[in-house]
Amino acid sequence: MTGSTATTTPGPAAVVILAAGQGTRMKSALPKVLHAVGGRSLLGHAMVAGRELAPAHLAVVVRHGRDLVAAEVARLDAAAVVVDQDDVPGTGRAAQVGLEGLDAIAGEVEGAVVVTASDVPLLDGATLGQLVAAHREDGNAVTILTTVVADATGYGRIVREDGTGDVLAIVEHKDATDAQREIREINTSIFVFDADVLRRGLRSVTQDNAQGEMYLTDVVAFARGEGRTVRAVITDDPMTVEGTNDRLALSVLGAELNRRTLEQWMLDGVTIVDPATTWIDVDVELAPDVTILPGTQLHGATKVGTGATIGPDTTLTDVEVGEGATVTRTHGSLAVIEAGATVGPFSYLRPGTVLGAKGKIGAFVEVKNSQIGAGSKVPHLSYVGDATIGEGTNLGAATIVANYDGVAKHRSVIGSHVRTGSDTVLVAPITVGDGAYTAAGSVITQDVPPGALGVGRAHQHNSPGWVSRKRAGTAADEASAAADAGASAAAAAGAPPAGTPQNATTDDAASEGHSH
Repeated sequence: MTGSTATTTPGPAAVVILAAGQGTRMKSALPKVLHAVGGRSLLGHAMVAGRELAPAHLAVVVRHGRDLVAAEVARLDAAAVVVDQDDVPGTGRAAQVGLEGLDAIAGEVEGAVVVTASDVPLLDGATLGQLVAAHREDGNAVTILTTVVADATGYGRIVREDGTGDVLAIVEHKDATDAQREIREINTSIFVFDADVLRRGLRSVTQDNAQGEMYLTDVVAFARGEGRTVRAVITDDPMTVEGTNDRLALSVLGAELNRRTLEQWMLDGVTIVDPATTWIDVDVELAPDVTILPGTQLHGATKVGTGATIGPDTTLTDVEVGEGATVTRTHGSLAVIEAGATVGPFSYLRPGTVLGAKGKIGAFVEVKNSQIGAGSKVPHLSYVGDATIGEGTNLGAATIVANYDGVAKHRSVIGSHVRTGSDTVLVAPITVGDGAYTAAGSVITQDVPPGALGVGRAHQHNSPGWVSRKRAGTAADEASAAADAGASAAAAAGAPPAGTPQNATTDDAASEGHSH
């Protein structure tokens, strides 16, 4: 869910996002605008809302934490323009350098310019679109987004003209009279300006006020002085325009954003059993008939297909889950779980994990950078690192694919319809051929040919033809026979058989202790 869709009003000439503030009340080494809610930075929310208007230009004004903020802008939107604010304080100066930066790049900007804050995460493109539409329909010089609150302490007050209701001025709290402080309609710091009015008005703005800053709001008085129209659009949802000044506010707005996100998903056909313990980021995608059980967090670009069940007590980050899959008490990131597969409980999917359709990763299993084929199972107590596993394979309990030799990591290939005995260790790099078995308790350090039994309890023994003698008619027998036929054809052509082990002895041995 990426946010509300903006109106169909033609895009403004520019959006200028003010992101230069220090945010001292956050008490953080990280710039305030880079703190995140709903899986997206505060600045990211502002940029997404601004882009939903389809502006000709988008600029972000930066200062404190300049390099970190500029890097976030580039990551989110390569077309956005980064403009540096100088030592002159105030929102007026920030808007001025933003407009000047765009003028320098694109020529003198003409038309509607939206100026918005970078710390209002619930503000969406639809609300901004309504503001732009009202600005154009009324032919305003300035249009202000306002709201009414019970306690307006600290906010700029909207002073309206008797009779018309047009805006006379915005008075900052520190500069307001006692009578003006009784006003409960407040400025949200979100505006649409006529570019020419904004440009000329800012040239007239001074720092002659209680805070010694260039107030952007002083452009209102400039426009009124020219006899131009200044009007306000009131939003009846104060939370939509609530700013973030400290971590308490960040938490409150994060919870509200999550509530709205969950509410929309439930209206779209997703079952969320316990919204109080469920957190879903704004960029997560859920299909209808997904079920989310209690204690679940879905982060980043996670995507869940129709009929899948996630949870309880599951955290997935950038994970793709196919239709009808089940993921229980699992932590996963940058992984793919295909249709009908099952994962958990107590599984850990590390980046690069791909579980094929109807496959299984079971209890207390960790998988890293490995591809597990359709129908294959790693049911319990296992570690699989840097491996490719074919279809229909079963790794017995406590199978370890040991990928690290203390210096470098190596990859293993395990074929289709392979069966490893319980407590098998496969020491990479190694290849286990199609239809092969390993005996329980084996440490396998050499390749196991297709259809062979690998025994590595003291010295490894491969028993050629073991599957055809002991498991005749099984899928493993069919797979090994096909592999043997391919090897025979290769031998007839003069090539060495694939997967031929070196320095291995052969022997018939009983295989015991396989686990599902």
